[in-house]
Amino acid sequence: MYRKTNETEITLVLGQDTKINTGVGFFDHMLELFSFQSGVALNLECKGDLNVDAHHTVEDVGIILGQAFKELFGDKKGINRYGEATVPMDETLAACNLDISNRPYLIFNAEIPSAKVGDFETELTEEFFRAFAVNSGITLHINVKYGKNSHHIIEAIFKSFGRALKQAMIKVGDDIASTKGVL
Repeated sequence: MYRKTNETEITLVLGQDTKINTGVGFFDHMLELFSFQSGVALNLECKGDLNVDAHHTVEDVGIILGQAFKELFGDKKGINRYGEATVPMDETLAACNLDISNRPYLIFNAEIPSAKVGDFETELTEEFFRAFAVNSGITLHINVKYGKNSHHIIEAIFKSFGRALKQAMIKVGDDIASTKGVL
């Protein structure tokens, strides 16, 4: 996939070796963790207007990843549909519950104490997940039960999201997991 705006230029291929470069080191690290936990390799290159800040980069990566996963879900026949994972990271406990429903929605309950981790503005965590949820068509609930270290909180969120998404994408049959017959 390819996305070019006045603010970013992004190339993404799913399923190849994981290689991520957004120019935002901590965000790259979180995407690598998500890739590993979800079982979906990400080859992602983003050139963004980092001279402004990382907002456009993080949001646009969320948009293109959401679009790519929506394609990956396909017609949704046979997928588990629902996924959940709770991940501890030292003093932190984060939970993610999701539904590949074609009804995008985000609940994000996480208090992140620091404004930045490395070169990453922590408020962009929610922006990334909103962009992903809207563009993939998933209902996504992220709840951090407790935590003190901003790095650990965000890392537990990305890991729990990857694990929940992996569970939801598992093929469990041939039918669409809905009494409506469509998602």
